[in-house]
Amino acid sequence: MAGSMKHLVQVEPAKEVADGAPSAGPTYRCAAGGTGAAPPAVPGLECCWDIFRLSVEKSPDNNMLGRREIVDGKAGKYTWMTYKEVYDTVIKIGAAIRSCGVGKGGRCGIYGANCPEWVISMQACNAHGIYCVPLYDTLGAGAIEFVLCHAEVQIAFVEEKKIAEVLKTFPGSTKFLKTIVSFGKVNPEHKEKVEQNGLSIYSWEDFIKLGGEEQFELPLKEKDDICTIMYTSGTTGDPKGVLITNKSIITIVSAVDEFLKNSNEQDVKLLVEDIGELKPTVFCAVPRVLDRIYGGLQDKVSGGGFLKKTLFNVAYKYKQGNMMKGSKHEEAAAVFDKLVFTKVKRGLGGRVRLILSGAAPLSRHVEEYLRVVTCSHVLQGYGLTETCAGSFVSLPNNMSMLGTVGPPVPYVEARLESVPEMGYNALSSESPRGEICIRGDTLFSGYYKREDLTKEVLVDGWFHTGDIGEWQPDGSMKIIDRKKNIFKLSQGEYVAVENLENIFGQTPCVDSIWVYGNSFESSLVAVVNPNKQALERWAESNGVTGDFASICEDKKAKEFILGELTKTGKEKKASFELIRAVHLDPVPFDMERDLITPTYKKKRPQLLKHYQSVIDDMYKSMK
Repeated sequence: MAGSMKHLVQVEPAKEVADGAPSAGPTYRCAAGGTGAAPPAVPGLECCWDIFRLSVEKSPDNNMLGRREIVDGKAGKYTWMTYKEVYDTVIKIGAAIRSCGVGKGGRCGIYGANCPEWVISMQACNAHGIYCVPLYDTLGAGAIEFVLCHAEVQIAFVEEKKIAEVLKTFPGSTKFLKTIVSFGKVNPEHKEKVEQNGLSIYSWEDFIKLGGEEQFELPLKEKDDICTIMYTSGTTGDPKGVLITNKSIITIVSAVDEFLKNSNEQDVKLLVEDIGELKPTVFCAVPRVLDRIYGGLQDKVSGGGFLKKTLFNVAYKYKQGNMMKGSKHEEAAAVFDKLVFTKVKRGLGGRVRLILSGAAPLSRHVEEYLRVVTCSHVLQGYGLTETCAGSFVSLPNNMSMLGTVGPPVPYVEARLESVPEMGYNALSSESPRGEICIRGDTLFSGYYKREDLTKEVLVDGWFHTGDIGEWQPDGSMKIIDRKKNIFKLSQGEYVAVENLENIFGQTPCVDSIWVYGNSFESSLVAVVNPNKQALERWAESNGVTGDFASICEDKKAKEFILGELTKTGKEKKASFELIRAVHLDPVPFDMERDLITPTYKKKRPQLLKHYQSVIDDMYKSMK
């Protein structure tokens, strides 16, 4: 199989079991671009600050940061700051931070939604070699206090409406925290409480002036210096502080640059919101956003009358067929693009050329649909905080890569390690499967103050992701399972639950599913977030009345969903892996109830705690 993996270059051969370590498949690197293990050295590019500084020198008058002004509750046009304007503000903010006594190696927290002040604060940290510590309230209750204390944050930049949350961390966080800066204004009540605790608080405008005219020399920064401590939610335990160096970020930026050069898509990454106003050329999103776009497009087509619907379906089949045969998306159906699909493109602002999905798996049917109808490249990527984000990404105009995350990006090396207890063999000649391991300069330096956890996942330079992958014949990687999500049923059968959820999740009437089983029971049960439109359509046809929540309670509705899951399961799986009972929750699994992480991974212990009584009732009903 290895011989046919055209998008990969083998770097090291496979390794058999030795000294108790599992066997490992060959080490591969991306065949396209970036022939070395690291990007070529660029003079003057040693740290994250240099990336920004060089951009300012190159394009001082280009727009860099924009904000949509809200007038009378309505979003207006964007107002922009140029690279030079941002740079000047960064220098002032950096001087103000230094005047508060925070210098190289100090810790600066940033807490709030994405906005120009966020980026300016981060660049000020980069300028002075201060560790930037993003604070996410999505990490769960108490996480802000934990991170402020664990990272020993001395100064925190905070969105105006989040200041109250920071004050809740007093007095615990005040051991290290001495200064708070609002992205906006400061109200007198908050100022009083902050000062009572012996800290200082400034509005953004006041803080800009704090450094005065004093010129603080920017310290020397090296590639191996820590740039940021990024706390990851994880699915259990306290957040872990991932130490990321300048070298890691420079390497991943170079890898993306190399990848885009090879894809002929050298564009600026813009955000998903306000597509119509911004008219982005590159659009990065999590699958949930793309699922919504897909759902909206489906509704428009089905509500468009017989002729329009028929034309759309003919156009789709024709273009999809040609793309499957190897045609590039822009050549597969030029006439239908003009007649039919250009309307979809206009809905995305009209200029989108590249849609990149990450953070969780994108359903194959959604990926294929968007590749055909959006007239742009739709690519899926994979990576972790510990690998400085993107480590794999699928390639444009390769329909064989549907449902995969593509080959490794340039300068990243990857291999699979066997997981015998789950039956995954990395040395298989037919379909090598195992734990995805990653090596290279994009890797993190370790978990802050947690050497024990670092040693568990970083072995001989290889980062063990905990995800199970399978090399495809073309050299792309398919994520098929998660190493720890395995349990044994009472009859001794092992069940790889993540793999099952991926399969059952393909059921059209299911938006999300959590499958549960344990060693005291012989069968599986599940909690399902049903698709609202599909279930309401079924209810209408079957005489079930009431709102969505009451339909979810209906016995016949549960039987219908269970029947659909069984159909899907029978096509793919053995009988013991079929689900025997379901509970329908009209409310999607969410962060508010602490059931998922910010990247939509399921928090299994929390799900069990939340649905324990429901699980007990389902098992009782079967006995």
